Amino acid sequence: MTVPVSELQKLAPSAIIELFEIHLVTAIHGANTVFRFHAGTNAINNGNIVWAGNSYQAFPVEATGFEYNGNGQLPRPKLVISNVLRFMTSILLVINETSPGNDLNGAKFIRIRTLSRYLDAANFSAGNANADPTAEFPREIYYLDRKVIETRAAVEWELAAAFDLVGVRSPKRQCIANLCQWVYRSTECSYTAAVYFDANNNSVGSAASDVCGKRLTSCATRFGVTAQLPFGSYPGVGLFAR
Repeated sequence: MTVPVSELQKLAPSAIIELFEIHLVTAIHGANTVFRFHAGTNAINNGNIVWAGNSYQAFPVEATGFEYNGNGQLPRPKLVISNVLRFMTSILLVINETSPGNDLNGAKFIRIRTLSRYLDAANFSAGNANADPTAEFPREIYYLDRKVIETRAAVEWELAAAFDLVGVRSPKRQCIANLCQWVYRSTECSYTAAVYFDANNNSVGSAASDVCGKRLTSCATRFGVTAQLPFGSYPGVGLFAR
């Protein structure tokens, strides 16, 4: 991904193109579908825009509230999509057949921004020698968290970052200092040697007696005190005063 900084620094840079994607997933919405669209206000044309080989349909949509501040609060952008001819309502009805009560909650929303000079050659009758599908700003990824309102005119959602969703913790595992959470000899544990120890780190002669004590010392006994240990918890947590 290349941020088009040099173009932005020109006295008359090309127009910023804003594109949107909504990704549905089968496990939640019953369909693995991607909706691609733009607001039709990109000063290039009133039809579809082709970016990186994908076509983005011109559609009445407004996405606001992406600003960031220094107080640590995450933005909660708003997405408003036209519901003319009950377009969005028909989609919601189909989703509700598979997932009752779901209003596209959990769908991934991606905001893409680039400059018009880098759009695919398919957008121009004479082609585009400057086309570059990697020249874009860092993508902003959110999730549809809550449907705010649904009317005949429009449907509005509140968006949230992945770790700002209700009920989501980061990290998802509980922070424990002294007890390894991996299953012994699992992929995460990664210990596979035919050298066996009991729960107190004493050497034993058979796999039947091989038991991990789940402590940091148990890990060091098996991998070596100078090795990088795959300990499945957070030893540093215990270093902070409560």
